[in-house]
Amino acid sequence: MNQRPQATSAPAKTISTPLEARKLAEELMEVMSALLGLIERETELVRAGQIREAMRLEGQKGALSGRYMVAVETLKNAQKYLAQVSPELLTTLRRHHDTFRAMLQINLTVLATAHAVSEGIVRGVNNEMQRKNIPNTYTASGQRTAPGPRNIRPLAVSRSL
Repeated sequence: MNQRPQATSAPAKTISTPLEARKLAEELMEVMSALLGLIERETELVRAGQIREAMRLEGQKGALSGRYMVAVETLKNAQKYLAQVSPELLTTLRRHHDTFRAMLQINLTVLATAHAVSEGIVRGVNNEMQRKNIPNTYTASGQRTAPGPRNIRPLAVSRSL
C-alpha cells in the first residue's frame, strides 16, 4: 500500500496547442478523481479493519498512479506554455491538485495509524511470549538474572492474511 508507483503508461507528451492543453487537463483531473475515489475506498476499508479488501485495490491503484505520473510529467514539461495560453486552466489544476494532496495526506495518516496499531499488537504479543519463556531466577545478590539466548524464542508471523 505504500510502494512508489512506476509510470508504466506512454511517455510524457509535448503540448503545443490549446486543445492538447485542455485534453491534458481533463486527463489529469480524471485520473486524480479516479485515484481519489480509490484512495477514499482504501481508507474506509482500512479504518474498518478490512485489510484484505484494501489490498485488492493495489492493482488498480498502481495503474492509476502510473497514469497520474505520466500526466504530471507532461504538465511539468508544458507548464510555461500553459501559463501563457491558459493560465486559468493551470490555476484550476493547481486547486484540484491541492485537494488531491490533502486527501492523500488523510489516507497516509490512516495507513500509518493502522501500521502503528498492528506493530504495537505484535510487539505486545512478543513481549508476553518472551515473559512466559524466561525463567524467574535471581543472582546471589538478589538481582534478576538476564535471560540467556536459549531462553529467547523468536516470534514467527505469517504475512499472508
